[in-house]
Amino acid sequence: MLKRFIKPLFFGRAFYWGFAVLILLFVLSYNWLYLYSIAKYAVLFFAALVLLDYLILFAKTNGINAERNMADRFSNGDENTVSIHLKSSYSFPVFLKVIEELPVQFQRRDFLMKASLGIGKETILHYKLRPVERGEYTFHYTNVFVKSVLGLIIRRYQESGESTVIKVMPSFFALRQFELRAMSNNLADAGSRKIRKIGHSLEFEQIKEYVTGDDIRSLNWKATARKGGQLMVNNYSDERSQQIYCVIDKGRVMKMPFEGVSLLDYAINATLVLTRVALLRQDKAGMVTFADTLGQFVPADRKAGQMNLVLETLYNQQTQFLESDYEKLYALVRTRITQRSLIVLFSNFESVGGLQRQLPYIRSIARNHLVLVVFFENTELKQLTGQKVTDIESLYMRTIAERIGHEKRLIVKELQQHGISTILTTPQNLTVETVNKYLELKARQAI
Repeated sequence: MLKRFIKPLFFGRAFYWGFAVLILLFVLSYNWLYLYSIAKYAVLFFAALVLLDYLILFAKTNGINAERNMADRFSNGDENTVSIHLKSSYSFPVFLKVIEELPVQFQRRDFLMKASLGIGKETILHYKLRPVERGEYTFHYTNVFVKSVLGLIIRRYQESGESTVIKVMPSFFALRQFELRAMSNNLADAGSRKIRKIGHSLEFEQIKEYVTGDDIRSLNWKATARKGGQLMVNNYSDERSQQIYCVIDKGRVMKMPFEGVSLLDYAINATLVLTRVALLRQDKAGMVTFADTLGQFVPADRKAGQMNLVLETLYNQQTQFLESDYEKLYALVRTRITQRSLIVLFSNFESVGGLQRQLPYIRSIARNHLVLVVFFENTELKQLTGQKVTDIESLYMRTIAERIGHEKRLIVKELQQHGISTILTTPQNLTVETVNKYLELKARQAI
């Protein structure tokens, strides 16, 4: 009885306004006695309306059915859609307010959605959530507050169960987008550049008609003769079954957040996409994580379960607040990665001095492998360099920002002088830039 008839009971704003009017009538009746009779009848009428409103709302056991629909896992850093299906069993129109008990990670306490339903009608409400960290998220009750046209009494319905746990995984939304483009061999929409190949690899793909720019050394004279003089050339595809390793630095430098998402999560999302693109290109993909100690090592392979293995491994990665040990990384690469591979190192260097401490180990790795160092541009500092100087403080801030930006460019030059490929990119463009560079290296047959 208490759970059904008392706990869900709330009073609407109209109830308090009506109660205030009754009090005012009784106060005024001290000076105007005729108002006292009006006030007594008004109390009876008001009590009857409240009782009527209570009865029509609480007569049905399940006047409102609410069901929350969402995916069993969310994509980190992306907008994920959640829908609430509402259906009314009342024989009169109702007005609804929906309050979701969202996971604590979102820190949202202002959630409110409004709707109105006719007799026996239903509707679907949609909202979006953007998680910024991986892990388990717990959804609690969906609270639906219902009132009639009178608006005196409000009844609360709690639906969708006490708790629903979902996993927030690395960004698989971007994975799907790049997967479709990679399968169609068209990544132009993602920002990829078309690169003309010089020479060709050893894997024959097809015979096609000659167009300007094709290598005349690939002319197929037999096919040309069969076509009656139309020049035909042999087309070759990229070499396959090459090894691609994504190496993720989990040290303190990767804890820095941009738009609420840490650099580590940006690197994880890019690793997931690059792994999928490499597998679709018939290459072998693996990954390594490290900080002050070595983390997980997934050998490069292109077996059926490789993508799920990488996804589950990435899901459990966390940033550590210690200095990364590149010497241990070099020892692992030397002993565990024996075949020449593309090593994509996701890290962050804020100064030339920070790079020079780790440069000997990166150069040692580059002797046997093709190393691509990916680090981040500080977009917030870049905005400071474009602001106008109005006082001494703004001048100081702009000077420091320009100095840090100059340090980043010096790091790029330092790495390139030692023959190490680099990508200096904003966190938002990390995935596109990394995939572009991988395709460029494949086209140049640098691996």
